Amino acid sequence: MSRFMDSFTQTLPQVRVRFGAGIRHELGAEIEALGARRALILSTPPQADLAQELSDLIGGLSAGVYAGARMHTPVDVSEQATAHARDIGADCVVAVGGGSTTGLGKAIAWRTDLPQIVVPTTYAGSEATPILGQTEGGRKTTLSDRRVQPEVILYDPELVATLPAAMTVTSALNAMAHAAEGLYARDRGPLTTMMALEGLTAFRDALPAVVRDPTDLRARGETLYGAWLCGTVLGTVGMALHHKLCHTLGGSFDLPHAETHAIVLPHAIAYNDRAVPDQLAPLSELFGGPSPGAALHRFAAGLGAPTALRELGLKESDLDRAVEIATQNPYWNPRPLEPAALRALLQRAWEGAGPEA
Repeated sequence: MSRFMDSFTQTLPQVRVRFGAGIRHELGAEIEALGARRALILSTPPQADLAQELSDLIGGLSAGVYAGARMHTPVDVSEQATAHARDIGADCVVAVGGGSTTGLGKAIAWRTDLPQIVVPTTYAGSEATPILGQTEGGRKTTLSDRRVQPEVILYDPELVATLPAAMTVTSALNAMAHAAEGLYARDRGPLTTMMALEGLTAFRDALPAVVRDPTDLRARGETLYGAWLCGTVLGTVGMALHHKLCHTLGGSFDLPHAETHAIVLPHAIAYNDRAVPDQLAPLSELFGGPSPGAALHRFAAGLGAPTALRELGLKESDLDRAVEIATQNPYWNPRPLEPAALRALLQRAWEGAGPEA
């Protein structure tokens, strides 16, 4: 049966995407194709050496390295980085890393309209979206703007071959969350549903292989393919409860981004399964379980993913406040946000219990 829908509207982001082992060596050519001559290389502090390698690789096209990206894209960091880009006359930004660095590149582009190239080293998927999440005053907010969409993405499996297994799993589950929520998005269409299912299938097939052998470049490439598809879904349709909860926990309680997504995902899917069982049924089929939430929980736990928010440092006394914040200015969701049910959801996620049946 086809996935035709009687009525839908689909707007897709415009971005040049390249895959291949060693594709990072084409960075200079991609910078020149954008008409740029002074590219600022961005990274987090731990990836400063890789950023310097890329800076050396492109030689005179580099305007230097800024290794100050931070998780959740704090506004003050973005302002400092933007000022630096202006001061040195950068005409392009190259973000090498995961969601933190990609977020910083987007924040600079939003303020300056500079073109962006992203060289991912995780599976965040945010590089495929026109969405920027920023944190200020203990709150994380998001915006969507064409200036935030990177122009070029270079997916090089060699750059994720050394990503530790634990980070590989949580980063992949973060990407999978985009596709899972895309299945019931209010503005979903046949194409986004196909991309979501293909992305999830890629992760289902390749992620266990990567955990067994992190140097398997074909499996690494397939997981990057999954990340691109899941990220494109994120950039095309609206997200719902899962992302609202993760933005709340990350922005207001400073929990690590990917690990939070990995823990919350099965619980949020179980919450919404009551409202949209038909849309979520493919998750049970893909991952093998009695329900979508249980199937995702088993898949994640089998790969060694964290399962308890308390392990990330969240206090049980924070749960009531988290519910309060999450229900303020809520995202659209297929099931109404019921404070008592959300509190029970977070309690189970905090304890590390499986999702409610």
